[in-house]
Amino acid sequence: MTRRLQPVVALLLVAVVIGVPLWLVVATAGKSQGEAVDPDLTPPTTWHLWENLRQVWVDADIPAAFLGSMLIVVPTVAIVLVIGSMAAWVLARRSSRLTAVLYALGISGIILPPAVVTVVLLLRQLGLAGTVTGMIGVYVGIYLSTVIFFVTGFVRTIPEALEEAARIDGAGPVAVFRRVVLPLLRPVLATATILICLYVWNDVFYAFFVIGGRIDTLPLNLFQVASAGLYLNNWHLIFAYVILMSLPLVVTFALAQRRIIAGITSGAVK
Repeated sequence: MTRRLQPVVALLLVAVVIGVPLWLVVATAGKSQGEAVDPDLTPPTTWHLWENLRQVWVDADIPAAFLGSMLIVVPTVAIVLVIGSMAAWVLARRSSRLTAVLYALGISGIILPPAVVTVVLLLRQLGLAGTVTGMIGVYVGIYLSTVIFFVTGFVRTIPEALEEAARIDGAGPVAVFRRVVLPLLRPVLATATILICLYVWNDVFYAFFVIGGRIDTLPLNLFQVASAGLYLNNWHLIFAYVILMSLPLVVTFALAQRRIIAGITSGAVK
């Protein structure tokens, strides 16, 4: 009896943990200003969701902030995946003390947070402070460790015989990686893509210090309009903004969920 109840209890816990905050966001975003003064779980008397979304889209200049986020997220993800997967392949296929040291250094960024003040000062010295290039460089340095960690474990599950067969056919290292290894990395790279997109898309801390006030991203834009008083106590508009900001990631996750789950399970088994 207990074993039968365990899945039900687990599903109920997941529904509460995820469903309650989600309902709070949607319900508050659908209320009028008066009803949303004190956000709670009660449904709105009359739904104003589309009106609030339309008002936020226009007043907060969502398209410009969305473009700013895309200009940073897309190059960051591409660079991190390419460099990280190539480095992980080399680290997974070579066994030596030097490789072990390099791997430890490569994943050290997961537990060692970057010093924001030092990063900002370095970017100023390089003339990259307040630029998209500087922000991309910061994110690449922060999240490269995550890709190396995920992909290295996955590469070790790939039989080396596949690569040896390609070498016998005359393929060089670049061809082996591009034609044999890279296609097999799609599940784990999908997982890494979602994780990095989630981190970078929602980041306001590093973006505030590096590009704050010069380039608009969605989190920075929300912070600026809220702190400027445009959305002061207008919780219905703030939660409507949160919905618009989250939609691209929700759609991406829905399309890639099978690859994400496959990447997590495959990378966990050596």
